[in-house]
Amino acid sequence: MSMIADFYGGKSILITGATGFLGKVLMEKLFRTSPDLRVIYILVRPKAGQTLQQRVFQILNSKLFEKVKEVCPNVHEKIRAISADLNQNDFAISKEDMQELLSYTNIIFHCAATVRFDDHLRHAVQLNVTATQQLLLMASQMPNLEAFIHISTAFSNCNLKHIDEVIYPCPVEPKKIIDSMEWLDDAIIDEITPKLIGDRPNTYTYTKALGEMVVQQESGKLNIAIIRPSIVGATWQEPFPGWVDNINGPTGLIVAAGKGFLRSIRATPMAVADLIPADIVVNLTLAVGWYTAVHRWIQVLATFEKIPLERAFRRPKAEFTTNNVTTQYWNAVSHRAPAIIYDFYLRLTGRKPRMTKLMNRLLRTLSMLEYFINRSWEWSTYNTEMLMSKLSPEDQRVFNFDVRQLNWLEYIENYVLGVKKYLLKEDMAGIPEAKQHLRRLRNIHYLFNTALFLIAWRLLIARSQVARNVWFFIVSFCYKFLSYFRASSTLKV
Repeated sequence: MSMIADFYGGKSILITGATGFLGKVLMEKLFRTSPDLRVIYILVRPKAGQTLQQRVFQILNSKLFEKVKEVCPNVHEKIRAISADLNQNDFAISKEDMQELLSYTNIIFHCAATVRFDDHLRHAVQLNVTATQQLLLMASQMPNLEAFIHISTAFSNCNLKHIDEVIYPCPVEPKKIIDSMEWLDDAIIDEITPKLIGDRPNTYTYTKALGEMVVQQESGKLNIAIIRPSIVGATWQEPFPGWVDNINGPTGLIVAAGKGFLRSIRATPMAVADLIPADIVVNLTLAVGWYTAVHRWIQVLATFEKIPLERAFRRPKAEFTTNNVTTQYWNAVSHRAPAIIYDFYLRLTGRKPRMTKLMNRLLRTLSMLEYFINRSWEWSTYNTEMLMSKLSPEDQRVFNFDVRQLNWLEYIENYVLGVKKYLLKEDMAGIPEAKQHLRRLRNIHYLFNTALFLIAWRLLIARSQVARNVWFFIVSFCYKFLSYFRASSTLKV
């Protein structure tokens, strides 16, 4: 019998961010391994034209929960959706719902966050810092709470080369940042943002670091743990390989490359992609929740794995270059120019142009990822390794988070197929046709670049005597070589 699965039996669990990718995988695992849990509370933001019950039905109706319905047929009765908005004070939760949460919650998994790299600092602070502070305040009023698990990111301290499993202080106290966001206008915030984030690349990593400090300062006597996953990708094994439902992180690159939109990215060929499957993160999270509650543990854990970019993108869907000028040129030529031409074709045929807008958005996303694509970090994982050693053989099997067992080539292949099947909802029988489509796009790409080179060279010859001399020399050399080759062949005959 799994001690971890047994621990969650009969428990009332609160999950923030349950409608997100990681939150859904976490819920699925809980219901599948501990179907006798009492209830899972999920905070759901009201959506126009859709009730909370409809939102829950939409989540449960996905393929992700097919196995859950077999082991827990009444799963819909064990999800309690609570109307909440993390942008509001007290999350805009009603008094009745708040009282229920305070009275019955045993475990909190705080997964909610904004993961947008270019988010405005005010909004990022609200979701990643202030909301964490308010949730901790709620947790301090829960008499039956056993553990508070906060999901952070391995990149919260990406300004450091080596990152230990400790909480690093930020130059400005989180409370001062929170207070200043309430009265500063947007123009002033925009002006001071670069100074506040310092050598971090964006507001996301900065506010996640602030969130960790808040957890440390506001936890009081709570049993807490912070988990720092790296880039969360599709599932490895559970409930089945390759499940993913959003285009964040590497998924967007896979879609763009697979559809032929993305031909090159600026990256160091031997850089590593710090990628971790979602089910490994969830298994670690549930193990940490159990250990934190039972042993009253207060720790920080990191989970990640390194895969060389050249292995992750072994197919000719991406080319790597470290030259900034070359990259900017090929972004303009290989990406934007064909997009403009295609939009011109759409206009001529009476359709709405969309490719240029899509390509600009893709290139903007790539520019935000460059910081992470061109750097590597070292993380300490002593706490993670210690926890693994504390698990029983059965728990190590059911809640496996040992990334050393992962076959990366097989995982990446399942990842790509999962994107096609679960995210894009395309027929797997169409793979041969998709490959043929990619070959056509590749040939068009080569033809376009060749034509562009010839046009540029022709213009250069027309304007430069040096270029003409070089051209005549090349043509003369090729003619003499062919003549020599032909003469040699005749003599041999």
